Amino acid sequence: MKTVKQLLHAKGHKVASIGPEESVFDAMQLMAANNIGALLVMRDDQLVGILTERDFSRKSYLLDKPVKDTLVKEIMTRQVAYVGLNNTNEDCMALITEMRVRHLPVVDEGKVIGILSIGDLVKDVISEHQFVIKQLERYIYDTPEI
Repeated sequence: MKTVKQLLHAKGHKVASIGPEESVFDAMQLMAANNIGALLVMRDDQLVGILTERDFSRKSYLLDKPVKDTLVKEIMTRQVAYVGLNNTNEDCMALITEMRVRHLPVVDEGKVIGILSIGDLVKDVISEHQFVIKQLERYIYDTPEI
């Protein structure tokens, strides 16, 4: 299994974020423009939450006010599950399953340096399985008959 460091090296370190005082409308526009399902909520360099499509769909209507007047901090998830560079894909999958989340910020020495989604993790698992299948096929078909 690959480490988070290896996964980020392949994926990149780009992180989309928004401030807690920004409007939910602005957050949704940013998600739509980047075709992503979550934004890290940052105050300066500090991770203070995460805003997901799930947060929006489940929480915003309960406030009974327009999304342009709703602040990110009002609907964001404050307790954020995260991983470090030495965690493995398997660790990440276990955490995602246990916490029932779809996005994991990557934190190193107290700083956010990336984010992994469940899609990133599944893509890596599929890639590893395809590699093993190709190796087994090569072994089977390239082995001379006895």
